Amino acid sequence: MELTSTDAEQLALNFFLEDWEIPEDDRDFFVTLDSREVDNRWYVVEIGVEGLPDKWVIQVYDETKDCDPYFTFVSPIKAAESDTGLEEMPESIAEILRSERQNLVASS
Repeated sequence: MELTSTDAEQLALNFFLEDWEIPEDDRDFFVTLDSREVDNRWYVVEIGVEGLPDKWVIQVYDETKDCDPYFTFVSPIKAAESDTGLEEMPESIAEILRSERQNLVASS
């Protein structure tokens, strides 16, 4: 593999922050939670918000170093509790998480 785990994590994080148009001042809230290599062809990278159980799972392909634009959101929080843990978050982040949590249940 040409791509290292650290490279994949950075590519996924940058892709995620740009895709969601996260303001520069709010970017430090997002962290890489985990990354793992799959079949010597890509990495699966998990991104979350420090202190919250939610995460986005993004595939980063080794050969092209591209991120799959159809990443997955995972959360144990129910739609009825979509504001859980968001009290101290900047509004831009709170809105993203609230929306993702509600859409997760709606698509289940």
